[in-house]
Amino acid sequence: MTTTGSQTDATIHDTARRTSRAGDEPRDGPSAWRQRDAAPEPAGSVPSMLAPAADAWAWPRPVSAGARWPTDPQQPTGPRIVILGTRGIPARHGGFETFAERLALYLAGRGWRVTVACQAERSGGPTAWRGIRLNQHRPWSPGPLGAMEMDVRATTAALREGADIALTLGYNTAVLGGLLRAARIPHLMNMDGIEWQRAKWSRPVRGWLWLNERAARFAADHLIADHPCIADHLERHAPAGRITVIPYGADPVTGADPQPIRARLGLEPGHYVTSIARVEPENSVLELVSAFSRRPRGMPLVVLGRVDSAGNAYHAAIRAAASAEVIFAGAIYEQDVVTALRAHATLHVHGHRVGGTNPSLVEALGAGNAVLAHDNRFNRWVAGDAAAYFHDADGCAAALDELLSNPARRLAMQAAARSRHASAFGWDLVLTAYEELLLRWLPARLLS
Repeated sequence: MTTTGSQTDATIHDTARRTSRAGDEPRDGPSAWRQRDAAPEPAGSVPSMLAPAADAWAWPRPVSAGARWPTDPQQPTGPRIVILGTRGIPARHGGFETFAERLALYLAGRGWRVTVACQAERSGGPTAWRGIRLNQHRPWSPGPLGAMEMDVRATTAALREGADIALTLGYNTAVLGGLLRAARIPHLMNMDGIEWQRAKWSRPVRGWLWLNERAARFAADHLIADHPCIADHLERHAPAGRITVIPYGADPVTGADPQPIRARLGLEPGHYVTSIARVEPENSVLELVSAFSRRPRGMPLVVLGRVDSAGNAYHAAIRAAASAEVIFAGAIYEQDVVTALRAHATLHVHGHRVGGTNPSLVEALGAGNAVLAHDNRFNRWVAGDAAAYFHDADGCAAALDELLSNPARRLAMQAAARSRHASAFGWDLVLTAYEELLLRWLPARLLS
């Protein structure tokens, strides 16, 4: 049986004056942010974050139609912001890198002086891109240790060169943020998902992530959650007034050339099912492949994500469960291929069980996909009534039976997905909200 979700009530988390240090309050933003238990905005005054619960949470209006500071790239005059915590831009990896790219371009276009810390793959990487300064750091160590080394170098560079405000994406090395606060650089941190709960991590790594999640309360002036349930989780060890909810964004996809998927994957538009996720247990890939492979479907399931059978028991189990109709496409980062794959899918299956607002689900809504999602509080808030839901492999198989044989329902789900995306997850809403929050934390002298 498939189930559909009604929008769950979202607790309102928003900006409040901080009290951690006397005289260190953020400035009022250019428009009011709704506080907990505030009265609803008049109907039609702002886009509702939740539909149909318009009184649950609302975004602020855009700051202005133009830039706040002069945008001459030769003589930038706006405040200096450094963006830390990602592999860098241009985006070639995942959701955080895509977000960092979009935010950096948005702020640079509005007169900010933007620096993004980047993990260099080799010496001599570019130092600027589209008006954004790229601070390249090449770690000596591979893997997670190298990422930690990169964060240390990026943080010390920000301290050495100076910044008016810092934004860190992710809390894997949150303890370093204490150095920024000690230097009295306002520091905001996006807290991502509940990383230490992910099954892929070893016990020592999970302990490190758990420690850093709690350290973020002291290492950052303000925390950003991308989902109301993440904000609820953070409130266990941080005051609600120091948490703001801003979700992830995605572009709407209204059309895409199908040639890339024909040429690369041999697919026909409207005649395949997609799964776009890291191939890990908490993303339900085994359940999906098993459910899809129970009987012939008359179309392929395309699994995007690296599947290496050698040395990985979970990946080997997925391959063993797969029928001949399952295509393991590997990791694809070419945007034209991914966009076409989303735009022309019959159905998208989203199996993520851990985390907040997942970029893959938001992008599926933006592409107008009919979505079958794992039934949990994170996915239900994001997709709401636009999706169908499953709990396990049996439920997924039954849902696939129904949805693949019901084009009328899929058509209605596609329209609902576009509506949900437009109401909550457009980049204009997300980037405006970030700038408003950053403005509230800038030193007063920069706003006079």
